[in-house]
Amino acid sequence: MNATSGPRSVGALLLCRAEPAAVRPPAQLLREQLLLAPAGTEWSVIVPEGKPWLHGSEPVERVVTGWATALAVSAATWPVLALWWDADRAGYTLAAGFRRTVGYTWLADGTPVGEDEAMRTFAARLALDPVLDVQALEPLTGPDKEADAHSRLIGLTAVLTRTGLALPTGLTPGESADRLRSVALAQGAEQLEWHGWRDAVRAELDAVESGRLGPYMRGPKARLLGAVQLGAGVPLLAWGIGRRSGGWAAAGALLVAHGVLGLVYDRLRGQ
Repeated sequence: MNATSGPRSVGALLLCRAEPAAVRPPAQLLREQLLLAPAGTEWSVIVPEGKPWLHGSEPVERVVTGWATALAVSAATWPVLALWWDADRAGYTLAAGFRRTVGYTWLADGTPVGEDEAMRTFAARLALDPVLDVQALEPLTGPDKEADAHSRLIGLTAVLTRTGLALPTGLTPGESADRLRSVALAQGAEQLEWHGWRDAVRAELDAVESGRLGPYMRGPKARLLGAVQLGAGVPLLAWGIGRRSGGWAAAGALLVAHGVLGLVYDRLRGQ
């Protein structure tokens, strides 16, 4: 694609460095219309089925950043990479646990407007090769008359294939949300449906207890994690509601739910 075309559509993809079974419970707690599919070895992809950025004042970047932050904090052990694009720009946001998110942006014609340090932090948090992979990422931060924002995102995902990422055929960054949705459904992506808090909590407990967070379900570590999640979630939820930001409100609600769940579960199991 030439440098003048740029991504004219609005859309996003969420890449989670975990298997679908681990991603499903926290993603359901977002209570959004989402599609889930495997995307290689220890990778999953979430495709927004709805388009909440069209029904409020929040641009697609902020909406998916809120989702990615909520998923990464709730999971704690695997990062979430949000790829987003609109008529003017494209970029990514990487969320990993409670650490500050890192992101990079390109204008539609491919002009980089991010900081090189952000790309190095991106590589470090995904445990990419500090020499080969970082060298492969460097061209994405420099001028290139033949590369638009669309091709920059494709270049980014190409580097991640070395970590096992393999996006399903047709799920290409830069495509319209409708196109991504139809492709995902045609390839058997799972529709994440909200079945109420009881089923969601039961699924979350099963997934967490059998995973790497099992030791954090009881005892001092569980109480500390629950308190931190509540401390971060309550103000974030209030801020999101006050700003009418669906993405950040969902992130806050998810953190609050996880915090309360952790504290209650620890108390009940400790009796």
